[in-house]
Amino acid sequence: MALVTRLSRLFQADFHAVLDRIEEPDLQLRQAVREMQFSLDQDQQRLKLLQHEATQLDKAANAVTANLADYDEELDICLAAKKDDLARDLIRRKLGSEKQLQALQQQFASIESQRQQLERQIDEQTQQLTSMKQKLELLVSDDERFTSDGFNHADAIRSEEIEIALLREKERRAKA
Repeated sequence: MALVTRLSRLFQADFHAVLDRIEEPDLQLRQAVREMQFSLDQDQQRLKLLQHEATQLDKAANAVTANLADYDEELDICLAAKKDDLARDLIRRKLGSEKQLQALQQQFASIESQRQQLERQIDEQTQQLTSMKQKLELLVSDDERFTSDGFNHADAIRSEEIEIALLREKERRAKA
């Protein structure tokens, strides 16, 4: 039984080694970079949407605040003229506007919180993406420097060595 388990583990290890060689790490890294870039782009789009929503809420809040100021002026006029019926209607609208303003401020605070969290997330993703791109560049540059036997010997040969070898070859052929 132990022999079968050992053989099973041996075949499994060899199979995993073959898979590791088939799965090219640079291709996997490139795919990971593409996926990270896609995710980052989506988050940046979400951030733009949140910023747009915050701007719209701010404009709406400013409009409601302006309406409240108008209601205050009109309420002063109604109270000075002792028109309580008109004043009640204005107070009803003013209270509705105050509730609306409060709701807008809560929405704005919520969006602002989401926006800040998303900005932090984007910063982290950008740093991770930069790191992955650097790793990819290193992997690709290492692959270009090394050939199948591990080292690119052509890069290590100096031009002086080539000239000397050329002269030796010419001399050897001249003697033959």
